[in-house]
Amino acid sequence: MDANNHEFVRAAAARASGHDGFDYLVVGAGFAGSVLAERLANVLGKRVLIVDKRSHIGGNAYDRYDDAGVLIHPYGPHIFHTNSEDIFDHLSQFTAWRPYEHRVLASVDGQQVPMPINLDTINKLYGLSLNSFEVEKFFESVAEKKDEIKTSEDVVVNKVGRELYNKFFRGYTRKQWGLDPSELDASVTARVPTRTNRDDRYFADKFQAMPLHGYTRMFERMLAHPNIKIMLNTDYREVQNIVPWRHMIYTGPVDAFFDHKYGKLPYRSLRFEHTTLQQAQFQKVGTVNFPNECAYTRVSEFKHITGQSHAATSIVHEYPCAEGDPYYPVPRPENAELYKKYQADAENTPEVTFVGRLATYRYYNMDQVVGQALTAFKKLQEAEAAQVSGTSAAGLAVAAD
Repeated sequence: MDANNHEFVRAAAARASGHDGFDYLVVGAGFAGSVLAERLANVLGKRVLIVDKRSHIGGNAYDRYDDAGVLIHPYGPHIFHTNSEDIFDHLSQFTAWRPYEHRVLASVDGQQVPMPINLDTINKLYGLSLNSFEVEKFFESVAEKKDEIKTSEDVVVNKVGRELYNKFFRGYTRKQWGLDPSELDASVTARVPTRTNRDDRYFADKFQAMPLHGYTRMFERMLAHPNIKIMLNTDYREVQNIVPWRHMIYTGPVDAFFDHKYGKLPYRSLRFEHTTLQQAQFQKVGTVNFPNECAYTRVSEFKHITGQSHAATSIVHEYPCAEGDPYYPVPRPENAELYKKYQADAENTPEVTFVGRLATYRYYNMDQVVGQALTAFKKLQEAEAAQVSGTSAAGLAVAAD
């Protein structure tokens, strides 16, 4: 830990016994920070200050109405899905839901076919009329079986063979990550299933829905507690030694917190090109992937996702890039080893709780971040209870003396 971090940790410890200021300083108003802030304020009655560099709450899930009045996701489409009833029920305190099952087409060989690959994908692509049993045999006939699955390439060719890998995965992955799938951890492509039936939903989770009035409204309700104060357009380093606080919750990049002392952790970023069109609909489904042609990876149309009725429509093209806001930790063994150094420092900084995709260098979905935040809250709750118990015991001991 460098001198600056030592300084603020000592300052935090010195303030810990005081009653002025805030109990918690939360860095970041996305899912991780907001879920924790709400629990700390609502359940434990703690005073919470949220600080965010951006001009809005909600992190990457933030949504807004564009100039035409179409509800858009400025940071690309965010589709909520989870198998956890607890996580879904927790968020349901702050929003009603609109059922929505996301569907994706892939532009391959001049056709748009279902993605993930399913029975209809194969039949349309090759002009066949296979049934579920026959397509399973088809996959077996083209698969290149691997004794050991190490990379993203291994995952796909082991399931569906080299040709489908080249048509659907290799080009997309190279654009998305700036690396060949053979250079990436197996977890990247393992997230995408292969189906032998006609299920064309992108996700198969038990709960699939969108906040009825948008993510931003959900976050506003989540943070609408008198104990929660919010500072936007603010870097936490500008206030950490000015505003009194007792414990920090940090949701930003972990390497930045420690001033990149071991070197920068690699992240991939995205550039978004938003367009509003004076027509009711642009494409058949929420998202169309472009694995091979074009510099962008996909085009999404928000009205499919939000269910909004409007005479115009808004779409977004996504261009992966190396520079910009950090979106995706790059899953490679050497990066995992580098993260372990930062993780060790994080574990030795008890005045700070590190939560979220960037702070723990994990490729998490939104529901996983919510789950991680709720788990972190339970630990903080236990620590608070232990502190109260310890204080009470000390008071009894003094009284006995």
